[in-house]
Parts: sequence; structure tokens; C-alpha cells
Amino acid sequence: MRSLRARLLWFLLAAIVLAAGIQGFVAYRTVLTEADDIFDHHMQQMALSLRAGLPPTGTVGGLGVGEENFEFIVQVWSLDGSRIFESAADARLPQRAVLGFSNVQARGTTYRVFSLQTGALVIQVAQDMRARRRMAGTLALNTVGPIAIAAPLLMLVVWWVVSRSLAPVARVRKQVAAREADDLSPLSDADLPEEVRPLVQELNLLFERVRKAFEAQKHFVADAAHELRSPLAALKLQVQGLQRAPDEVTRTLAVTRLSAGIDRATRLVEQMLALARHEASAAAGAQREAVSLDEVTRLAISDIVAAAQARGIDVGIVRADAPATVQGQPEALRTLVRNLLDNAVKYTPAGGQVDIAIRDEAGAVALSVDDSGPGLPEAERGRVLDRFYRSGEPQAPGSGLGLAIVKSIADLHGATLSLAQSTSLGGLRVVLGFPASV
Repeated sequence: MRSLRARLLWFLLAAIVLAAGIQGFVAYRTVLTEADDIFDHHMQQMALSLRAGLPPTGTVGGLGVGEENFEFIVQVWSLDGSRIFESAADARLPQRAVLGFSNVQARGTTYRVFSLQTGALVIQVAQDMRARRRMAGTLALNTVGPIAIAAPLLMLVVWWVVSRSLAPVARVRKQVAAREADDLSPLSDADLPEEVRPLVQELNLLFERVRKAFEAQKHFVADAAHELRSPLAALKLQVQGLQRAPDEVTRTLAVTRLSAGIDRATRLVEQMLALARHEASAAAGAQREAVSLDEVTRLAISDIVAAAQARGIDVGIVRADAPATVQGQPEALRTLVRNLLDNAVKYTPAGGQVDIAIRDEAGAVALSVDDSGPGLPEAERGRVLDRFYRSGEPQAPGSGLGLAIVKSIADLHGATLSLAQSTSLGGLRVVLGFPASV
């Protein structure tokens, strides 16, 4: 039974039927027992009322002498065994009765008999057990009747309450079923039970992550279509130039330009894929772990040291406090530091310097990169974090994605990113502030 509504109704209705059945059975048995006690008490009082002798009218409790009544029979005996009075002819009850209550077989049925000796008389009062059971059963059924009526009414109330309680869940189901494939707006959690609201809230968080992932995918496709158009067109022209080269020198120059164009296109694609990957990780809420920022920085330096040495640029860690640890993704953090260093090396003149500093400030970690390059005008410091924006002349190196990737990874780790002028080297200073590890 997979339906929550059906399961609740089944168990609650079954519990009502079971409880009503037990209550009805107990009430029925209780009423029968109490009816027996009442009838026994009535017989006893009738016998006690005859202790002073028979009434002059010859009637006892409305029973005349010789009048047959199969519910109550009264007989009065003398001590010598003579029957002085009987309310039913040929009652055939035992002449010598056991004093007190007893059951006697007579007239093809069972009688409940009460015998009392008083003076020279023995008084017998008997009642047909069939009549007693019939009257007691009527009383018991009258008691059980309200239970039989209340049980169906209670079942209707339970059905209504369960249906009303689960109506918000059905409403949410209808909202989801009626949605288009691209509709990822949050579901309403108004009037939902406390047990269901967290489920809808988590579903809304999932919708938000999926929406961000779709947006990242759309941005990647749009960016790829826009930015790859020019490099591919340039590559096509370079191939055509290679085909038309009249001599070996021109052919060699064309091959060199084609190779450089392929390298630039490859670098652009790699950076676009890295940006899309980190944006997707941010949307999906990727798992984090404790990462040594010192170790990540050393690995990033090893990635760009060849390019720095080729231009005579000094890259190194000038200051590092005690080993700094942040919560994050090791590969993403390595990409972040590598892009910062690559950007610094790219814009620093030959023979320049790039310094890295890592500081631990009351649990929060700050990483800064200073270079001796031309720096960045204050008006452009906010724009260089946008995709495909390149500062300076159009022929400036790079694709304009390096700092955009840095910004994406910083956002993924909850880090702050700020750009300023380096007071030590005169170029650009980039500072990343990571939150304290919990």
C-alpha cells in the first residue's frame, strides 16, 4: 500500500472498527451481567415481600392464583411439603428447594429459582431463563446501539480529516505535475504541515541548484558561440594563407602563426570549460574538505614557473604564517591560485617580480598576489572580473577569462576578492579573504 492517504485511512478505520467491536462486546457482556444481578435482586425482594403471608386477594405482584406466567412463578410450601400457593398450574418445580439461588430444569427450559424459608413456610420465586435472556439482550442491544451508530460517523470524520490534512500535499503534487520542463520557480509552502514543509523547501533548493546549472550551461553555450567565432575564423584564414604560401619561408611563417592560433584557441576552450565546471560546482553545492593553502600555492607556482623563468620573472612566497587551512576543493583552489599567478606573470614586464603572501588572521586566511606590472586603473578594477573583458589594447594577451574564473571559484568558497594597487611592487595587488574554518 504505497498511498499515504490510503494507509492512514486503512489503519485508522480498522482501529475504529476494532475498538468499536471490543467496546460493544464488553458493553454487551457487562449489561447482561448487570441485568442478571437486577433480576436476581427483584426475585429476592419478591420473596421477602411474602414473608408475612399471602395477600388476602390471592395475588402476588399482579399474579393471581392459577394464572400462568412463564416469566415469574411463585410457589409457597409448608414445612410438611404441602403446596399452599402457586402462580402457575402444574409448575413442576421441586418441592424441596435448595435455599438461595439455583437453576432448575422444568417445562422443557431452565428456571432461575430463589428459595426462602420463613417460619413454617418455604417461598419459591422462579423465572424462565429464556425470558430473562430476551429482556437482558434487549437492554444490551440498546446499549450497544449508540456504539454501532457512532462508529460509522467517526469513520466519516476520520476520512474527512485525513483528506483535508493531505490536501496541501495533493496541491503541491498538482503544481509539480502542471509545470513545464523549464519552470524551476519555487513551490509554495503555505499551509503545509510541518512534516511536509521541509520536503518542499529542500525541493525548492534543488530547483534553485538546477536553475543555476541550466543558466551556467546557457552562458557557456552563448559564450562559446560568441568567443570561438573569431579564433576559428582566424584559424581558417591562417590555413588558407598556408595553402597559398609561394615559398618555404612564407610557409614556415604561416605554420608558426597557425600553431600560435591553435594554442590560443586551445587555451580559450580550456578556460571556458574551467569556468563552466566551477559554476556548475557552485550550483550543485559540491562537497568540501580541509585544504592546505600553502601546499596549493606551491603546486600552482610549479605550474607557471616555466613561463615565469622564460621571461626572467621572479615568483615566490614572501611571507607565510603558520600552515593555513581552508575548507574547499583542492583542484579548484589550485586553479584559482594558478590563474592569479598566470595573470600576474602575463602582465608583468620581463625581469619583473611576483610575490605571494599568506596570512592567518584569527582563523580567517588571506592570500595576496602582488606584481610589478603596470597595474590596473581604478575604473577598470570591477570590470576585469567580467567574462571576456581585457584591459588595455585589443591586442593585449589572454582571453579575458582568467580573473572571471578566479571570481567564480572565490564565490564557490565564500571568499572575498578585492583588487588594489600594490604598495610594495607598484603593480596590481589581488587579495582573497577566506572565511574562518569551522
